[in-house]
Amino acid sequence: MAAILGRTSRQALLRAHSLSHSSQANFFSFKGKQGKKWVFALVGTATAGVVGVAAALATPVLAEGLQLHAPKFPWSHNGLLNALDAASVRRGYQVYKQVCAACHGMDYLYYRNLVGTIMEEDEAKAEAEEIMVDDGPDEEGNMFKRPGKLSDRFPNPYPNPEAARAANSGALPPDLTYIVSARHGGEDYIFALLTGYCDPPAGVTLREGLYYNPYFPGASIAMAKALYNEVIEYEDGTPATASQCAKDVCTFLRWAAEPEHDTRKQMGLKAVALLSLLLAVSYYFKRHKWTVLKSRKIAFKK
Repeated sequence: MAAILGRTSRQALLRAHSLSHSSQANFFSFKGKQGKKWVFALVGTATAGVVGVAAALATPVLAEGLQLHAPKFPWSHNGLLNALDAASVRRGYQVYKQVCAACHGMDYLYYRNLVGTIMEEDEAKAEAEEIMVDDGPDEEGNMFKRPGKLSDRFPNPYPNPEAARAANSGALPPDLTYIVSARHGGEDYIFALLTGYCDPPAGVTLREGLYYNPYFPGASIAMAKALYNEVIEYEDGTPATASQCAKDVCTFLRWAAEPEHDTRKQMGLKAVALLSLLLAVSYYFKRHKWTVLKSRKIAFKK
């Protein structure tokens, strides 16, 4: 009797062991619906891991506490379908011309870029003729001065970088053409920098020729505060407060960095509308072509 019970128990254990192995094999099998779920889970996990690593690598490593980050401002052109404020761009050019151009150049902007956005062609020509440009040589081989044309670049206030450093206590004023795209924070940073001058806190000593600005790396900047209330008089009568001037010049600098800003958004809107129509047509065509194949019955005769 004991032998019979032993054989029965042994057979039961062997069957249970084999069933557990087969269930484990089926559990880890990539065949069937369960296998597809495992494949999708693995692919999703791997994709999430790759995206997480890429996001971590793309995030800049910034030391906290050494620099005050600019807050987010509600710019009217930040939306997907919002255009630049043309009046603000024109006022910003006026601020640049009367305030910023004394130290900063815009070497990659031409007077012809002003036509159609900031002023009419005749006004742009008159604007360009206010500067004198080195040209030549003439028939006698001499260089000469001539009034500017639409094809000329904006003038640089300094003949070379060495002269710029000598006039600014060793600091080189950056070119402003692409300054909004070249700085972390864009126009938020520029606005905060222009309006963020204040007295240094207790215990902070600045050397001669530097000014305290918490938004600038290191908090000490060689550029003095340039924008004050009523520093200029707007042609359209807008009150020229310091914040208004900073807002307008930031909008102008965004336009300078991306003259195609409005055109790009218009093209994107047209592309989305066209692709949506093509998507609907493609879906209908797909249903029309595959409905016969997906609904037919295939019978195999033995």
